[in-house]
Amino acid sequence: MFLTISTTGSAERPATDLGFLLHKHPEKAQAFSTSYGTAHVLYPEADAERCTAALLLEVDAVALVRRGKGKGRGGAPDAALAQYVNDRPYAASSLLAVALSGVFSSAMRGVCAARPELPGQPRPLRIEVPALPARGGAELVRRLFEPLGWTVTAEPVALDAEFPEWGDSRYVHLVLEAATLTLAEALRHLYVLLPVLDDAKHYWVSSDEVDKLLRAGEGWLPAHPEQKLITSRYLSRRWSLTRQAMERLELVRLAEVDDSDVEEIDNAVAAETESESEEKPAPLAQQRREAILAALRACGAARVLDLGCGQGQLVQALLKDPSFTEIVGVDVSMRALTIASRRLKLDRMGERQAARVQLFQGSLAYTDKRLKGYDAAVLSEVIEHLDLPRLPALEYAVFGAARPRTVLVTTPNVEYNVRWETLPAGHVRHGDHRFEWTREEFRAWAAEVAERHGYGVEFVPVGPDDPEVGPPTQMAVFTAGTVKEEKAA
Repeated sequence: MFLTISTTGSAERPATDLGFLLHKHPEKAQAFSTSYGTAHVLYPEADAERCTAALLLEVDAVALVRRGKGKGRGGAPDAALAQYVNDRPYAASSLLAVALSGVFSSAMRGVCAARPELPGQPRPLRIEVPALPARGGAELVRRLFEPLGWTVTAEPVALDAEFPEWGDSRYVHLVLEAATLTLAEALRHLYVLLPVLDDAKHYWVSSDEVDKLLRAGEGWLPAHPEQKLITSRYLSRRWSLTRQAMERLELVRLAEVDDSDVEEIDNAVAAETESESEEKPAPLAQQRREAILAALRACGAARVLDLGCGQGQLVQALLKDPSFTEIVGVDVSMRALTIASRRLKLDRMGERQAARVQLFQGSLAYTDKRLKGYDAAVLSEVIEHLDLPRLPALEYAVFGAARPRTVLVTTPNVEYNVRWETLPAGHVRHGDHRFEWTREEFRAWAAEVAERHGYGVEFVPVGPDDPEVGPPTQMAVFTAGTVKEEKAA
């Protein structure tokens, strides 16, 4: 296996800075022993104007098989022979990707102790791989590398140059060129995409591969148009690992769009509650669910969205009623969705029941075409977790874009807080509440939303309706295309 990395420079920024970045001196040829062969690093050329580093990997096929304890890559009758007679000594694959990460580990991390200013400097780069297996052909190579800023030349390699009628092999001669890219970015692209193009790995893929993928894909994989294909192939098409990686990548994407930290977004459930298989709901929480179920039945809803579903208590209650034929739980927090999945026992649910429910990750601050076409949407104790400037975005995403026939919104009534003996004066009920409204404030907001989007709205008390301060929870029932009404307490 052979790969070269080249760069150009000038007297002020000599190309030989590549040696500092790779931590390998241009004047020396070096060899590194691996468990499957020997990796050699040498410099065919090195001066101020142009510098090329070459990585040559000699694979010991017998050692590789012994290290794998005789396990083949497939179940075919000739799998044992295929372990010895194959393309591994010649074609770039996961073996070369692992060699890159081992031999150039500091460069891949963007670390250079001798010249700490160098790793962050973009530079012209040219990478050449003479034999690259590409399941998907040259077109897939371009789809994977071009969105990352590379100019791609991928020439198919003929099966046999003397017999052109045999056509092309699955290999390409790859040349990547970029005008301005850091070396660390380039190495991380190769580390992930070489085994993706080969669509195979020489070692068993376990859960730690998800972390490796996310580390190497930081800054480029969440927004890559071929993210799903890359993730699936990198993880050897293991469905559970692919799903885990996609969920974490979606959380990263949402955090980037929201200009927030991942931990700040994924905070719907406290870490200490993760291991709890069941929580004891407060009586008010039960009353709230019963009020929501009653309102949904009254409007004849069959297909229901639970927006901000949290740990899935309402979804669980909806599943017990066969009149709700399709139930979707949406939450931005993967931790909450994981707990909801455990609560619902989705992995052990019968086929007919499982067909009625799905959980997916999404932010209610952005429009989502998956939310369109439902009879009803529930926002139960959700709006108070948003900063007030974010409410218009949620409003448009739900009432303007998704536009279900009925929308139920519940939120605390701050006037009732004086009745909670354990709640200090002036404190909100939950540490993550950004606000809590009086009945008048909530009704004013709901009326404006209804008018802007063509809904009627009525208000329903939830819990004991105190004659002085009202109920602990207030619920607005929005109905598309109806006249605004108000239900007496």
